Amino acid sequence: MSQPSDTPVVTRIAPSPTGFMHIGTARTALFNWLYARGRGGKFLLRIEDTDRARSTPEATDAILRGMDWLGLDYDGEPVSQFERSARHAEVANQLLAEGKAYKCFATQDEIEAFREAARATNSSTHYHSPWRDTPASDHPDAPYVIRIKAPKEGQTVIRDEVQGDVTIKNSQLDDMILLRSDGTPVYMLAVVVDDHDMGITHVIRGDDHLNNAARQMMIYEAMGWPLPVYAHIPLIFGPDGKKLSKRHGATGVEEYQHMGYPAAGMRNYLARLGWSHGDDEFFTDAQARDWFDLPSIGKSPARFDFKKLENLCGQHIAQTENAALLHEIEAFLAVTGQPPLSDTKIPLLEAALPQLKERAKIYPELLDKAHFLLTDRPVRPDEKAAKALDPVSRGILKELTPHLQNASWTRADLEALLNGFAEEKGTKFGQLAAPLRAALAGRAATPSVFDMMLVLGPDETRARIQDAAA
Repeated sequence: MSQPSDTPVVTRIAPSPTGFMHIGTARTALFNWLYARGRGGKFLLRIEDTDRARSTPEATDAILRGMDWLGLDYDGEPVSQFERSARHAEVANQLLAEGKAYKCFATQDEIEAFREAARATNSSTHYHSPWRDTPASDHPDAPYVIRIKAPKEGQTVIRDEVQGDVTIKNSQLDDMILLRSDGTPVYMLAVVVDDHDMGITHVIRGDDHLNNAARQMMIYEAMGWPLPVYAHIPLIFGPDGKKLSKRHGATGVEEYQHMGYPAAGMRNYLARLGWSHGDDEFFTDAQARDWFDLPSIGKSPARFDFKKLENLCGQHIAQTENAALLHEIEAFLAVTGQPPLSDTKIPLLEAALPQLKERAKIYPELLDKAHFLLTDRPVRPDEKAAKALDPVSRGILKELTPHLQNASWTRADLEALLNGFAEEKGTKFGQLAAPLRAALAGRAATPSVFDMMLVLGPDETRARIQDAAA
């Protein structure tokens, strides 16, 4: 039984809190978010924390921070899978009462002996429990697990929006355990019960879960619940075609945040990683929500390309409104533990953003270009800039100072003044620019001299040039 066509869309992301939030998890979350938000549906968050030995509060916090930074807002409160274990057990016992599951008293030694014998004859190692059809009157007083009764004949077809129809012979399905002997539910059961109870209509997840779908469908069908729409998306590979890992570079979402990548650029890139809309590379969140659909997801693994990521991030920085960009820069400084911008620097940086943001791919690059306005007098030139402040150049700067006293502080007038001064000295403006860069920024590579002068203003510009001349 499948979902009615008019059912409102509900998607989810269900990470395990056993470490940092992987970039692959972030992309899966984004796909679920885009699909739900583009259809006026709900996007939910479930923390799959049943592995008590490995689940940590710190990892849960990392997931929440990652979702927040990426701007993937979810509906309601996060659901803890562990806290729902009583509900999972309730479903297992319901199936037991209805004869769709059974008590299995086999010991681990008996199961291993079965598998060894199967391996010896190249047979299936799926355990065939002798307790499947044993009447309750013959049950011993001993520990048991609850197993589902898998279908023995026919086949199971997973109708997948990305992979197409995937057919699995039912002979390949085992009577999987639903409830362990200590009464705790297994992951396979918990996922299905949670997805049903949360009203999940579309399960969009990595294709490493594709084989799980056939086993999970047994529970849906045994309970008479409608199946969700499945969409199993390929994994992310590194540039070398192997599964993305630390050897390729950063794999955690927070690493990218701390390196200064804009969240909008990361969303754009992750959306484009395995999904396409014609030849569009750069797009907004609104466009992505309108365009995103499941059939346009590719079947092959996507390759992570750091240059493409940087290129898109640079475009997003350039397109961001100045006030919003300033807010994001302040958030970046805070999350990386750097000093906040002072009240005097904030208006200077905002005034400089139209020029600074055109060529920066990440926030540290932008802040590096803004060094001239973030530094204070006296400006200390670095080694390369200091070479531009030889005695001759300092003498030229000293002669320039009176010309700036009554200058009109517009770009056109400053260009005319400096070009005229250079001509008067029998040189070109390019040769005057080097000592000016050193005086104003203490660097050899800076934004345009005129841009710096306009942002710093007449008093600060003159003061810095006088300092350098002295």
